[in-house]
Amino acid sequence: MHFMVVFSFTAISLKAQFLSHLNVTADDALYITYAANIQRSSYLTDQGYQFRFNDGENGIEMVSKDGPNSGLAFMEKNDLRFSLNEMYQKPVVTVSYSDLLAYYFFPFPNIKVEVTFTVYNSQWTICRYQVSNLGNTISQVSLLPYLYYASDDPIMDINHENCNYAYSFPLIKPRDKWMVEHNIPLTEKLTAYFSSNLRFDSALLFSLNRQDEKENPGDDFILPLKRSFINLKPGRSAIKGICGIRTLRMEPGDRTTFSVVIGLCDARNRKAGQLRNLDEMFKVDFNQLLKEDEKDYSHIPVMEFDDKDKEMLYWSSFSLMRQCMMPPEGACHYNYYVFSREPKWGWGYGGQVFHESLAMMAYAYMDPEGAMNSQRVYMERQYKDGYINYRTGPFLNETIETNGFMTSSAPWFNYENLEIFKITGDKGFLKQAYESGKKYYQYFVTNRDSNKNGLCEWGGQAELESVRDARVAVWDKVGWPGNFEGPDLNSMLVKEARSLSEIAGILGNPSDSKHWKKEADVRTRLINEKLWDNETKFYYNVNKKDQSFSFHSPGDLKRKEIIGFLPLWAGVADNTRVKYLLQKMQDPEEFWRPYGIPSLSAKDDYYCPMGYWNGPVWIQWNYLIFKGLLDLGYKKEAADLAKKVLDNMIYHLKKDHVFWEFYSPDEHQAGWNQTYIWAGLALRFLMDGEKK
Repeated sequence: MHFMVVFSFTAISLKAQFLSHLNVTADDALYITYAANIQRSSYLTDQGYQFRFNDGENGIEMVSKDGPNSGLAFMEKNDLRFSLNEMYQKPVVTVSYSDLLAYYFFPFPNIKVEVTFTVYNSQWTICRYQVSNLGNTISQVSLLPYLYYASDDPIMDINHENCNYAYSFPLIKPRDKWMVEHNIPLTEKLTAYFSSNLRFDSALLFSLNRQDEKENPGDDFILPLKRSFINLKPGRSAIKGICGIRTLRMEPGDRTTFSVVIGLCDARNRKAGQLRNLDEMFKVDFNQLLKEDEKDYSHIPVMEFDDKDKEMLYWSSFSLMRQCMMPPEGACHYNYYVFSREPKWGWGYGGQVFHESLAMMAYAYMDPEGAMNSQRVYMERQYKDGYINYRTGPFLNETIETNGFMTSSAPWFNYENLEIFKITGDKGFLKQAYESGKKYYQYFVTNRDSNKNGLCEWGGQAELESVRDARVAVWDKVGWPGNFEGPDLNSMLVKEARSLSEIAGILGNPSDSKHWKKEADVRTRLINEKLWDNETKFYYNVNKKDQSFSFHSPGDLKRKEIIGFLPLWAGVADNTRVKYLLQKMQDPEEFWRPYGIPSLSAKDDYYCPMGYWNGPVWIQWNYLIFKGLLDLGYKKEAADLAKKVLDNMIYHLKKDHVFWEFYSPDEHQAGWNQTYIWAGLALRFLMDGEKK
């Protein structure tokens, strides 16, 4: 990795304002999803948008899951310019924060369009356009702002005195099956508003089946608009839309500025109150919003790169994580996060889980207090016996009782707290974390060692608790995870005990520190004695009944999975075992794949590079292995691994401009869910690998 790292926590500098001085196109590795700033966010009615500027057949638009989608088209001398490919010059992004976007483009050679967009809060978005004639002759150009969405319901004109036209329309944002089953109380029935402060010559309400069409001054425009409906759900009989037309006679040097406001509000709210809010949106100061964002990002360590792609990845990672943060509400008395805000999906919108909270070890560099408060969400919800929920959110305490045991999350709690402290230096937080963390550790080792032999197995709904919750070779082909003692859970518990030992030492408690170190040493010895196979030189699950590698048939637990490398991260493997593990890791036929370490050996007959836990590269697990290599002094191997992982992430930031839940180890592919918070750990590959 050819870049130099310089950390700086000083006042806002030009370098810290990197995202205010962009000059990037659709070919650059920029994250382009936007949601409201944490101070203006709320859970129940929340709307995010993605910027569509890389699809040549569609308009330059802000799009959202289930709509509404909106954009601006142009006409000059009967020459309609709607799709990206029709524009004279494609968009160039100049500013991009988690809630704010600025860009410009040219629909015609001398007509420049400058756009500033913000998701102002969870209900209202504002798009300000400035159209300028930079030529030497008079231009007559027509502006066509439009909005569309899937619905069978009518659009209503709502006479509004401060706007030339404003429309309201019912919009359904349905909860998915998981949200319904878990009683997540999101607002589904909305009243949406679409308005502008530019006086239009005429406006059109349209339906693609023509049933609701009024006098149509732009019929030729509606047909190409159809091409832009790829994000809308099927099953609705009509696509409804609004399109306005205003023709401007622009002298050389003339410019016209106007705004379009879109609002999504609980349908039960009074319309008059919403219209007052709409009025306020036209008064929003974009310069003030920019200053707020620059302040929020000013804590980020400044790094010097000679690689633009990595620089874009670095800053985009912070925007991803910042965007997922939500304010205290519901049962959360501290800020918390969701996995993804746009698109919104149930599993990613329920609340926090320990394995997603690994991202707080990166987010703490931007918002130290926010990262600590996210961990405090767990502490305030902790049971007296030390148990912490599987998932913890503002309206959800997910315990999933199974076989008499409640399900927790994979134990990374103390490790996360220690890593966050190393960034924040806040001993008050560390004391609070220590009291909570030692109770949590004790709960886990007490309730997850059914045969009391010193090694633990997953409990409760064990697949969920193990993180690896689908398409796991051993779970699917051999047996339920609660039957096995494995290197994943037990390595995590070693790391938890070592973290507690280090925390106790920092807090000036040497006797506790010694106690936790002994706990870690005992478990380390048992892992090496029972879970290491001398024949194949690898760590595997064992049958908890007899600590053998057999369950149904001889040796059926010897499936090489990524969990066999976690002892590198946890400091469990001695020098001899480390060398054997490195040989396995660097075998291109098994784990040293083009784009990272897969979750299952590529030689396994269950391997699928785009499966789930049977092949794909998971960023957080590859980071743990990377960190283990660094800690063991294998800097070149760590750098090589980082390059593999980041190359695929950068490819997709340049291709589709989002972060993904996982990535293929073999090709430029990614899936299942996008805008996934834990992908923010990418920046720790950059920071940890080159600290000076």
